[in-house]
Amino acid sequence: MERALLVTVDFHKNEAWSAEERSRELAELARSAGAKVIREEIARRHEPTSACFIGTGKAEELGSISAEEKIDLVIFNNDLSGTQQKNLEDLIRKRVIDRTQLILDIFAKRAHTNEGKVQVELAQLLYLMPRLTGKGVEMSRLGGGIGTRGPGEQKLEIDRRRIRARIFKLERELEGLHKRREMMRRKRRRFSMPTIAIIGYTNVGKSTLLNSLTGSDVAVKDKMFATLDPTVRRFRLPDGREILFIDTVGFLNELPHHLIEAFKATLEEVTEADMLLHVIDVSHPKAVEQSDAVFKVLGQISAKSRPVLTVLNKIDKVAEPGRIARMKESFGGALAISAIKKEGFGELIDRILVFLKEDRRENS
Repeated sequence: MERALLVTVDFHKNEAWSAEERSRELAELARSAGAKVIREEIARRHEPTSACFIGTGKAEELGSISAEEKIDLVIFNNDLSGTQQKNLEDLIRKRVIDRTQLILDIFAKRAHTNEGKVQVELAQLLYLMPRLTGKGVEMSRLGGGIGTRGPGEQKLEIDRRRIRARIFKLERELEGLHKRREMMRRKRRRFSMPTIAIIGYTNVGKSTLLNSLTGSDVAVKDKMFATLDPTVRRFRLPDGREILFIDTVGFLNELPHHLIEAFKATLEEVTEADMLLHVIDVSHPKAVEQSDAVFKVLGQISAKSRPVLTVLNKIDKVAEPGRIARMKESFGGALAISAIKKEGFGELIDRILVFLKEDRRENS
Protein backbone atom coordinates (compact mmCIF):
# COMPACT_ATOMS: atom_id res chain seq x y z
CA MET A 1 0.00 0.00 0.00
CA GLU A 2 1.46 3.32 -1.09
CA ARG A 3 1.93 6.00 1.56
CA ALA A 4 0.39 9.21 0.25
CA LEU A 5 0.74 12.89 1.04
CA LEU A 6 -2.27 14.91 -0.14
CA VAL A 7 -1.94 18.55 -1.17
CA THR A 8 -4.90 20.88 -1.67
CA VAL A 9 -4.11 24.40 -2.88
CA ASP A 10 -6.56 27.13 -1.87
CA PHE A 11 -6.57 30.19 -4.14
CA HIS A 12 -8.99 32.14 -1.91
CA LYS A 13 -11.85 31.85 -4.39
CA ASN A 14 -15.44 32.08 -3.18
CA GLU A 15 -16.25 28.39 -3.73
CA ALA A 16 -19.09 26.22 -2.43
CA TRP A 17 -16.51 23.70 -1.19
CA SER A 18 -13.90 24.86 1.31
CA ALA A 19 -10.29 23.71 1.00
CA GLU A 20 -10.79 21.43 4.01
CA GLU A 21 -13.86 19.82 2.44
CA ARG A 22 -12.07 19.31 -0.86
CA SER A 23 -9.14 17.78 1.02
CA ARG A 24 -11.47 15.32 2.79
CA GLU A 25 -12.96 14.22 -0.53
CA LEU A 26 -9.48 13.81 -2.02
CA ALA A 27 -8.64 11.56 0.93
CA GLU A 28 -11.71 9.41 0.15
CA LEU A 29 -10.60 9.15 -3.48
CA ALA A 30 -7.04 8.22 -2.46
CA ARG A 31 -8.28 5.48 -0.14
CA SER A 32 -10.58 4.19 -2.89
CA ALA A 33 -7.48 3.90 -5.09
CA GLY A 34 -5.76 1.83 -2.42
CA ALA A 35 -3.46 4.46 -0.92
CA LYS A 36 -2.74 4.93 2.77
CA VAL A 37 -3.22 8.62 3.52
CA ILE A 38 -0.39 9.66 5.84
CA ARG A 39 -0.80 13.42 5.81
CA GLU A 40 -2.96 16.16 4.31
CA GLU A 41 -1.53 19.59 3.54
CA ILE A 42 -3.45 22.73 2.56
CA ALA A 43 -1.41 25.42 0.78
CA ARG A 44 -2.92 28.89 0.46
CA ARG A 45 -1.86 31.05 -2.47
CA HIS A 46 -3.24 33.93 -4.53
CA GLU A 47 -2.36 32.31 -7.85
CA PRO A 48 -0.41 29.31 -9.19
CA THR A 49 3.11 29.61 -10.57
CA SER A 50 3.76 28.38 -14.10
CA ALA A 51 6.87 26.44 -13.11
CA CYS A 52 5.78 24.33 -10.15
CA PHE A 53 2.24 25.49 -9.27
CA ILE A 54 2.88 26.17 -5.56
CA GLY A 55 6.26 27.91 -5.62
CA THR A 56 9.73 26.51 -5.03
CA GLY A 57 9.77 27.10 -1.27
CA LYS A 58 6.53 25.20 -0.61
CA ALA A 59 7.59 22.39 -2.94
CA GLU A 60 10.87 21.97 -1.04
CA GLU A 61 8.90 21.95 2.23
CA LEU A 62 6.75 19.12 0.85
CA GLY A 63 9.96 17.32 -0.07
CA SER A 64 11.14 17.49 3.56
CA ILE A 65 7.76 16.23 4.81
CA SER A 66 7.82 13.40 2.27
CA ALA A 67 11.28 12.28 3.37
CA GLU A 68 10.37 12.49 7.06
CA GLU A 69 7.07 10.61 6.65
CA LYS A 70 8.50 8.06 4.17
CA ILE A 71 5.97 9.14 1.52
CA ASP A 72 5.75 7.17 -1.74
CA LEU A 73 3.30 9.38 -3.61
CA VAL A 74 2.20 13.03 -3.52
CA ILE A 75 -1.34 13.69 -4.80
CA PHE A 76 -2.39 17.22 -5.74
CA ASN A 77 -6.07 18.19 -5.60
CA ASN A 78 -5.58 20.44 -8.62
CA ASP A 79 -4.81 19.71 -12.26
CA LEU A 80 -1.12 20.08 -13.08
CA SER A 81 0.55 20.67 -16.43
CA GLY A 82 3.24 18.24 -17.55
CA THR A 83 5.95 20.81 -16.80
CA GLN A 84 4.59 21.57 -13.33
CA GLN A 85 4.35 17.88 -12.54
CA LYS A 86 7.95 17.18 -13.59
CA ASN A 87 9.30 20.21 -11.73
CA LEU A 88 7.44 19.21 -8.58
CA GLU A 89 8.88 15.70 -8.78
CA ASP A 90 12.39 17.15 -9.12
CA LEU A 91 11.87 19.35 -6.04
CA ILE A 92 9.91 16.93 -3.85
CA ARG A 93 11.90 13.88 -5.02
CA LYS A 94 8.78 11.72 -4.98
CA ARG A 95 6.25 10.65 -7.60
CA VAL A 96 3.56 13.32 -8.11
CA ILE A 97 0.09 12.91 -9.64
CA ASP A 98 -2.93 15.20 -9.81
CA ARG A 99 -6.61 14.65 -9.03
CA THR A 100 -7.53 13.71 -12.60
CA GLN A 101 -4.84 11.01 -12.69
CA LEU A 102 -6.13 9.66 -9.38
CA ILE A 103 -9.69 9.44 -10.68
CA LEU A 104 -8.52 7.82 -13.91
CA ASP A 105 -6.62 5.26 -11.83
CA ILE A 106 -9.77 4.39 -9.86
CA PHE A 107 -11.74 4.05 -13.09
CA ALA A 108 -9.04 1.78 -14.54
CA LYS A 109 -9.33 -0.49 -11.49
CA ARG A 110 -13.14 -0.57 -11.63
CA ALA A 111 -13.57 -1.16 -15.40
CA HIS A 112 -14.43 -4.82 -16.03
CA THR A 113 -16.34 -4.84 -19.31
CA ASN A 114 -14.73 -4.24 -22.69
CA GLU A 115 -16.72 -1.02 -23.04
CA GLY A 116 -15.52 0.26 -19.67
CA LYS A 117 -11.89 -0.53 -20.48
CA VAL A 118 -12.09 1.20 -23.87
CA GLN A 119 -13.63 4.31 -22.30
CA VAL A 120 -11.01 4.46 -19.54
CA GLU A 121 -8.10 4.05 -21.95
CA LEU A 122 -9.51 6.78 -24.18
CA ALA A 123 -9.86 9.12 -21.19
CA GLN A 124 -6.27 8.37 -20.15
CA LEU A 125 -4.87 9.06 -23.62
CA LEU A 126 -6.89 12.29 -23.97
CA TYR A 127 -5.41 13.37 -20.62
CA LEU A 128 -1.86 12.43 -21.63
CA MET A 129 -1.83 13.92 -25.14
CA PRO A 130 -1.16 17.57 -24.14
CA ARG A 131 1.49 16.35 -21.68
CA LEU A 132 3.70 14.78 -24.35
CA THR A 133 5.41 18.05 -25.34
CA GLY A 134 9.14 17.80 -24.73
CA LYS A 135 9.97 15.58 -21.77
CA GLY A 136 6.84 16.55 -19.80
CA VAL A 137 5.60 13.63 -17.77
CA GLU A 138 8.13 10.81 -17.63
CA MET A 139 6.21 8.09 -19.46
CA SER A 140 8.72 5.41 -18.57
CA ARG A 141 7.50 5.41 -15.00
CA LEU A 142 3.99 4.29 -16.00
CA GLY A 143 3.22 0.70 -15.17
CA GLY A 144 3.32 0.44 -11.38
CA GLY A 145 1.50 2.27 -8.60
CA ILE A 146 -1.47 4.59 -8.22
CA GLY A 147 -1.97 6.87 -11.20
CA THR A 148 -0.11 4.56 -13.56
CA ARG A 149 -2.66 1.91 -14.51
CA GLY A 150 -4.06 1.68 -17.99
CA PRO A 151 -2.38 1.90 -21.37
CA GLY A 152 0.98 0.79 -19.95
CA GLU A 153 4.59 1.62 -20.67
CA GLN A 154 4.85 0.05 -24.12
CA LYS A 155 1.87 1.93 -25.56
CA LEU A 156 2.85 5.24 -24.01
CA GLU A 157 6.46 5.24 -25.20
CA ILE A 158 5.37 6.03 -28.75
CA ASP A 159 5.14 9.23 -30.68
CA ARG A 160 2.22 11.61 -30.84
CA ARG A 161 1.09 10.33 -34.26
CA ARG A 162 0.61 6.76 -33.00
CA ILE A 163 -1.21 7.97 -29.90
CA ARG A 164 -3.58 9.94 -32.14
CA ALA A 165 -4.12 6.77 -34.17
CA ARG A 166 -4.89 4.84 -30.99
CA ILE A 167 -7.38 7.51 -29.87
CA PHE A 168 -9.05 7.38 -33.31
CA LYS A 169 -9.33 3.57 -33.05
CA LEU A 170 -10.85 3.77 -29.56
CA GLU A 171 -13.33 6.41 -30.71
CA ARG A 172 -14.35 4.13 -33.59
CA GLU A 173 -14.87 1.27 -31.11
CA LEU A 174 -17.01 3.51 -28.93
CA GLU A 175 -19.03 4.55 -31.96
CA GLY A 176 -19.76 0.87 -32.57
CA LEU A 177 -20.79 0.48 -28.94
CA HIS A 178 -22.99 3.54 -29.30
CA LYS A 179 -24.79 1.93 -32.26
CA ARG A 180 -25.32 -1.32 -30.33
CA ARG A 181 -26.71 0.59 -27.36
CA GLU A 182 -29.05 2.50 -29.67
CA MET A 183 -30.32 -0.79 -31.11
CA MET A 184 -30.97 -2.06 -27.57
CA ARG A 185 -32.84 1.14 -26.71
CA ARG A 186 -35.01 0.83 -29.85
CA LYS A 187 -35.81 -2.75 -28.87
CA ARG A 188 -36.88 -1.60 -25.41
CA ARG A 189 -39.09 1.09 -26.90
CA ARG A 190 -40.62 -1.44 -29.30
CA PHE A 191 -41.66 -3.57 -26.34
CA SER A 192 -42.85 -0.44 -24.49
CA MET A 193 -40.48 -1.05 -21.59
CA PRO A 194 -39.85 2.24 -19.73
CA THR A 195 -36.34 2.88 -18.44
CA ILE A 196 -35.36 4.65 -15.21
CA ALA A 197 -31.72 5.69 -14.82
CA ILE A 198 -30.47 5.82 -11.23
CA ILE A 199 -28.14 8.81 -10.96
CA GLY A 200 -26.36 10.62 -8.17
CA TYR A 201 -23.08 11.59 -6.62
CA THR A 202 -20.60 8.79 -6.13
CA ASN A 203 -21.13 6.63 -3.02
CA VAL A 204 -24.71 7.77 -2.28
CA GLY A 205 -26.14 4.22 -2.43
CA LYS A 206 -27.30 3.84 -6.04
CA SER A 207 -26.20 0.20 -6.34
CA THR A 208 -27.68 -0.64 -2.94
CA LEU A 209 -30.99 0.82 -4.10
CA LEU A 210 -30.87 -1.20 -7.33
CA ASN A 211 -30.14 -4.39 -5.37
CA SER A 212 -32.90 -3.76 -2.82
CA LEU A 213 -35.51 -2.95 -5.46
CA THR A 214 -34.74 -5.75 -7.92
CA GLY A 215 -33.12 -8.44 -5.81
CA SER A 216 -29.94 -8.24 -7.89
CA ASP A 217 -26.40 -8.61 -6.61
CA VAL A 218 -24.46 -5.66 -7.99
CA ALA A 219 -21.20 -5.28 -6.04
CA VAL A 220 -21.61 -2.73 -3.24
CA LYS A 221 -18.67 -1.19 -1.40
CA ASP A 222 -18.31 1.88 0.78
CA LYS A 223 -15.91 3.39 -1.75
CA MET A 224 -16.10 6.11 -4.34
CA PHE A 225 -16.84 4.83 -7.86
CA ALA A 226 -17.44 1.27 -6.64
CA THR A 227 -19.66 0.79 -9.71
CA LEU A 228 -18.35 1.88 -13.10
CA ASP A 229 -20.02 -0.23 -15.76
CA PRO A 230 -23.78 0.43 -16.13
CA THR A 231 -26.06 -2.35 -14.89
CA VAL A 232 -29.61 -2.95 -16.18
CA ARG A 233 -32.20 -4.88 -14.15
CA ARG A 234 -35.89 -5.65 -14.74
CA PHE A 235 -38.54 -4.74 -12.18
CA ARG A 236 -42.19 -5.78 -12.16
CA LEU A 237 -44.59 -3.09 -10.97
CA PRO A 238 -47.68 -3.90 -8.87
CA ASP A 239 -49.87 -3.49 -11.99
CA GLY A 240 -47.90 -6.23 -13.77
CA ARG A 241 -45.91 -4.00 -16.12
CA GLU A 242 -42.15 -4.33 -16.34
CA ILE A 243 -39.66 -1.48 -16.26
CA LEU A 244 -35.87 -1.34 -16.43
CA PHE A 245 -33.68 0.25 -13.77
CA ILE A 246 -30.22 1.31 -15.00
CA ASP A 247 -27.48 1.87 -12.42
CA THR A 248 -25.01 4.46 -13.75
CA VAL A 249 -21.54 5.68 -12.85
CA GLY A 250 -21.48 8.13 -9.94
CA PHE A 251 -20.87 11.82 -10.56
CA LEU A 252 -18.33 14.00 -8.77
CA ASN A 253 -17.66 17.66 -8.09
CA GLU A 254 -15.56 18.99 -10.98
CA LEU A 255 -15.69 15.65 -12.80
CA PRO A 256 -12.74 15.71 -15.25
CA HIS A 257 -13.73 16.72 -18.79
CA HIS A 258 -11.81 13.76 -20.22
CA LEU A 259 -14.08 11.34 -18.37
CA ILE A 260 -17.28 13.03 -19.51
CA GLU A 261 -16.06 12.95 -23.12
CA ALA A 262 -14.90 9.33 -22.98
CA PHE A 263 -17.98 8.06 -21.12
CA LYS A 264 -20.57 9.68 -23.38
CA ALA A 265 -21.58 6.25 -24.70
CA THR A 266 -22.41 5.11 -21.17
CA LEU A 267 -23.93 8.44 -20.14
CA GLU A 268 -26.32 8.20 -23.08
CA GLU A 269 -28.28 5.80 -20.88
CA VAL A 270 -29.02 8.87 -18.77
CA THR A 271 -29.91 11.14 -21.67
CA GLU A 272 -32.22 8.54 -23.24
CA ALA A 273 -33.95 7.31 -20.04
CA ASP A 274 -37.67 7.99 -19.62
CA MET A 275 -37.02 9.15 -16.07
CA LEU A 276 -34.06 9.93 -13.79
CA LEU A 277 -34.07 8.69 -10.21
CA HIS A 278 -31.75 11.13 -8.45
CA VAL A 279 -30.34 9.59 -5.25
CA ILE A 280 -28.96 11.96 -2.59
CA ASP A 281 -27.13 10.94 0.59
CA VAL A 282 -29.21 12.93 3.09
CA SER A 283 -26.71 12.15 5.87
CA HIS A 284 -23.82 13.83 4.03
CA PRO A 285 -23.01 17.40 5.18
CA LYS A 286 -22.49 18.49 1.54
CA ALA A 287 -25.69 16.89 0.21
CA VAL A 288 -26.89 20.13 -1.43
CA GLU A 289 -23.52 20.80 -3.07
CA GLN A 290 -23.30 17.19 -4.26
CA SER A 291 -26.73 17.58 -5.86
CA ASP A 292 -25.55 20.77 -7.57
CA ALA A 293 -22.53 18.88 -8.94
CA VAL A 294 -24.85 16.19 -10.37
CA PHE A 295 -26.98 18.75 -12.19
CA LYS A 296 -23.86 20.43 -13.54
CA VAL A 297 -22.86 17.14 -15.20
CA LEU A 298 -26.43 16.65 -16.45
CA GLY A 299 -26.12 20.03 -18.13
CA GLN A 300 -22.83 19.00 -19.74
CA ILE A 301 -24.42 15.89 -21.27
CA SER A 302 -27.66 17.69 -22.25
CA ALA A 303 -29.83 15.66 -19.87
CA LYS A 304 -31.31 18.44 -17.71
CA SER A 305 -34.64 18.23 -19.50
CA ARG A 306 -35.30 14.62 -18.41
CA PRO A 307 -38.00 14.14 -15.74
CA VAL A 308 -36.35 13.73 -12.32
CA LEU A 309 -37.62 12.05 -9.15
CA THR A 310 -35.41 12.90 -6.16
CA VAL A 311 -34.96 10.49 -3.25
CA LEU A 312 -33.10 11.23 -0.03
CA ASN A 313 -31.28 8.03 0.83
CA LYS A 314 -29.60 6.86 4.07
CA ILE A 315 -32.26 8.22 6.43
CA ASP A 316 -31.13 5.45 8.79
CA LYS A 317 -27.85 7.35 9.24
CA VAL A 318 -29.43 10.70 10.17
CA ALA A 319 -29.40 11.50 13.90
CA GLU A 320 -29.96 15.27 13.71
CA PRO A 321 -33.59 16.14 14.61
CA GLY A 322 -35.50 17.84 11.81
CA ARG A 323 -32.81 17.35 9.17
CA ILE A 324 -34.85 15.00 6.99
CA ALA A 325 -37.87 17.34 7.03
CA ARG A 326 -35.67 20.34 6.15
CA MET A 327 -33.98 18.47 3.34
CA LYS A 328 -37.29 17.25 1.93
CA GLU A 329 -38.43 20.86 1.80
CA SER A 330 -35.12 22.02 0.25
CA PHE A 331 -35.49 19.46 -2.54
CA GLY A 332 -39.12 20.25 -3.30
CA GLY A 333 -40.85 17.43 -1.45
CA ALA A 334 -38.33 14.69 -2.23
CA LEU A 335 -38.95 11.17 -0.95
CA ALA A 336 -37.05 9.93 2.10
CA ILE A 337 -35.84 6.33 1.91
CA SER A 338 -33.31 3.87 3.29
CA ALA A 339 -32.10 1.63 0.47
CA ILE A 340 -30.33 -0.73 2.83
CA LYS A 341 -33.38 -1.14 5.11
CA LYS A 342 -35.93 -0.91 2.26
CA GLU A 343 -37.81 1.92 3.98
CA GLY A 344 -39.99 4.25 1.89
CA PHE A 345 -40.15 1.89 -1.09
CA GLY A 346 -43.95 1.86 -1.18
CA GLU A 347 -44.16 5.59 -1.78
CA LEU A 348 -41.29 5.40 -4.28
CA ILE A 349 -43.10 2.80 -6.40
CA ASP A 350 -46.32 4.83 -6.16
CA ARG A 351 -44.51 7.91 -7.49
CA ILE A 352 -43.07 5.90 -10.38
CA LEU A 353 -46.55 4.56 -11.23
CA VAL A 354 -47.96 8.10 -11.22
CA PHE A 355 -45.19 9.27 -13.55
CA LEU A 356 -45.73 6.39 -15.97
CA LYS A 357 -49.48 7.06 -16.10
CA GLU A 358 -48.90 10.77 -16.80
CA ASP A 359 -46.22 9.98 -19.38
CA ARG A 360 -48.53 7.54 -21.16
CA ARG A 361 -51.32 10.12 -21.15
CA GLU A 362 -49.00 12.76 -22.68
CA ASN A 363 -47.81 10.40 -25.40
CA SER A 364 -51.24 8.97 -26.28
